Amino acid sequence: MKNKSYLVKRGKVAAGFLAVALLGFACKDTFLEVSPAGSISEAQLSSKKGIEGSLIAAYSMLSGSGTRMVHPWNWVWGSVRGGDANKGTDPGDFSDINPIQTYTYQSTQGVINDNYRGLYEIIARANNVLRLLKVAASDVTAADKTRIEAEAKFLRAHAYFSLARNYNKTPYVDETQDLTVVKNDKDLWPLIVADMNFAYTNLPETQGAAGRANKWAAAAYLGKIKLYQKDYAGAKTLFDACIASGVTANGKKYALLDKFGDLYKASNDNNSESIFAVQAASNTGSVNNANSDGDLNWPYNTGPNGPGNCCGFFQPSFELVNSYRTANGLPLLDGSYNTGANQVKTDMGITSEASFTPDAGELDPRLDWTVGRRGIMFLDWQDHPGAAWIRNQPNGGPYSPKKYSYYKSDKGSLQDNSSWTPGYTALNYTVIRYADLLLMAAECEIEVGSLAKAQEYVNKIRTRAANSAGFVKSSSGANAANYKIATYDAAWTDKAAARSAVRFERKLELAMEGHRFFDLVRWGTDVTEINNYLDYESSAGHLPNTLPKKGAYQAKHALLPLPQSEIDLVNKKETILTQNPGY
Repeated sequence: MKNKSYLVKRGKVAAGFLAVALLGFACKDTFLEVSPAGSISEAQLSSKKGIEGSLIAAYSMLSGSGTRMVHPWNWVWGSVRGGDANKGTDPGDFSDINPIQTYTYQSTQGVINDNYRGLYEIIARANNVLRLLKVAASDVTAADKTRIEAEAKFLRAHAYFSLARNYNKTPYVDETQDLTVVKNDKDLWPLIVADMNFAYTNLPETQGAAGRANKWAAAAYLGKIKLYQKDYAGAKTLFDACIASGVTANGKKYALLDKFGDLYKASNDNNSESIFAVQAASNTGSVNNANSDGDLNWPYNTGPNGPGNCCGFFQPSFELVNSYRTANGLPLLDGSYNTGANQVKTDMGITSEASFTPDAGELDPRLDWTVGRRGIMFLDWQDHPGAAWIRNQPNGGPYSPKKYSYYKSDKGSLQDNSSWTPGYTALNYTVIRYADLLLMAAECEIEVGSLAKAQEYVNKIRTRAANSAGFVKSSSGANAANYKIATYDAAWTDKAAARSAVRFERKLELAMEGHRFFDLVRWGTDVTEINNYLDYESSAGHLPNTLPKKGAYQAKHALLPLPQSEIDLVNKKETILTQNPGY
């Protein structure tokens, strides 16, 4: 399979580019028209194999395929920007991320340009597939054409959705348009809805490869898109259908896994909770097939007894860790988790060798599957040693990211050692998972449906989190901390209180998965929440030299500036691209 133009590994769609060099000659003057070496003619690509290969090339770009800041994990755009985590590591390392963390975005930043251009690369590849379908060879059946068109439009909708969230209006280009016409004067949202609705209507319920989008992935994504537009009734209809009938591309009925921690195991990819995921495979001959987006986000200097060994980025925030404090098993929705004894005990400011008393208070057990904390077992490696695994504690804090880390038992099989870091893994990143869908459905129920149904959905997620068989354990087999989590048993009767509970549940369940910032913006709470986060996180004893003070985040920061290089490229004679306000 390795010599083919597309790869399917372990039932997954793996990253792959067409890499075939073909050259044709004919007995007429056109034999002088020689294609550039390595190029492929439209005729050669119009076969079923060629079009399928072009579609796989579009899927492959979901991971960025060597370009940072494109991957839907959005660890910078959604989590660092939203207060889940600090950039971490040393302040001078990959300093281009620093203005994102401090809300001093610059239109000339390379990371912004990479995100923008990478998303348009997905669009270009999807458009190429749609153009090829118009000249498809006879071996491409009508059913093939419909399915392939639906998959390409699913991917295009994903890319434009990502652009709309980060930049609002950007140029819209489809398969019919001249690429020289570049304006950002269209509302992207109706176009995104149209593409995803086509995918929902025309995709099959199951696919031959687990990583391809199916009907129900499109339904879930379309519901999410409608939620962003505050079309709660439309989103609820789609979420209801997914809950009742949705299945994964490999035919598994949507359901929560029994244990929260099992979501982040490569050996458990494409499970019943995985609605749509960026696929990854290791040891294929190219690390581009692996999940490389988190290659910087490992505990630092772990040696052979920890994962990655580099580079100390993406360190969970104090505010996030405190959020997992519970009282009688329930979260502290009044914000008191950041006050007094409720603050989770850390080892900030002391060395790993110094005496440290672990926090003994009640904690939501999801904390220790999300965050690496001193004295707590880090997967199957060892107890997190504290500062020994932290690159620059005064700059990033005492915590390490834990979600999407690989296990010691994965070494050499579900993890790749062929590149500069062993941090490339076969672990998928799940763009939409079932718990995420349930919480989006709960939001819709609160706005147009039933508070009782919203409570039911939240309690399903909390019940799974309360499964003691899934708690992190110490080396002795006991619970690693004082885990206590309960369901909401008193009936929900107040809409505002119910809304607060659902929103906080998203913070806990989806932490470090790139959702937080975008949630805050769509709720309209970003200015208040982020400035409160900055006020706490930059206070004495935390990170006063890393983050700005309260007030640094303003309404304009909900959007990134369009890259100046793109504006300069097209605005040669007249203003065509309009920059976002405030930049």
